[in-house]
Amino acid sequence: MSVVEVSELTVLYGAVKAVDGLSFNAERGEVVALLGPNGAGKTSTVEVLEGYRRPTAGQVRVLGLDPLAQHAELAPSIGVMLQSGGVYSGIRPLEVLRLFASFYAEPADPVDLLERVGLSHRQRSTWRQLSGGEQQRLSLALALIGRPLVAFLDEPAAGVDVKGRQLIRSVVRDLAQDGTCVLLTTHDLDEAECVADRVVIIARGTQ
Repeated sequence: MSVVEVSELTVLYGAVKAVDGLSFNAERGEVVALLGPNGAGKTSTVEVLEGYRRPTAGQVRVLGLDPLAQHAELAPSIGVMLQSGGVYSGIRPLEVLRLFASFYAEPADPVDLLERVGLSHRQRSTWRQLSGGEQQRLSLALALIGRPLVAFLDEPAAGVDVKGRQLIRSVVRDLAQDGTCVLLTTHDLDEAECVADRVVIIARGTQ
């Protein structure tokens, strides 16, 4: 059984077909990139896999579970990185990592994780004082604080400088080596080639 299974997935928004019969799998210890332009259906696909959107047709499974019907059971085993937002602007990096750590039975160490994403020197800064790239790296850390078996990363390198991109790639490679299944979205072909074991190209909701 694959860690992530997508079979003939279709997502409609009214008359608009955002995802059109998409199928792919992802395995333990594998980095799979969903590559396509904005509006291709990447985010809609990932939202279904995370259990935040109901599919119109088709079937998806994550760790053998239905992400929507069994969301409470699945949630502790997945990590979700959003493109932006979701963090109180006045909170500091170590504070928010400790807060998120409190939601899990066996979280990663917040101090170690902050160092892994290269933000130890910014622990006294608030979210609003971080650059866009630094906010992206902190969002990555928040997605990993629960030691997920599956990590969903939405455009993880968007707005990040060259040094930050290299750091993010290193973290993603380490995750895969530790057995985590990483599914990321990107519209950047070079980024997909650098970080992914396999690329699923999506255009107009289909492969």
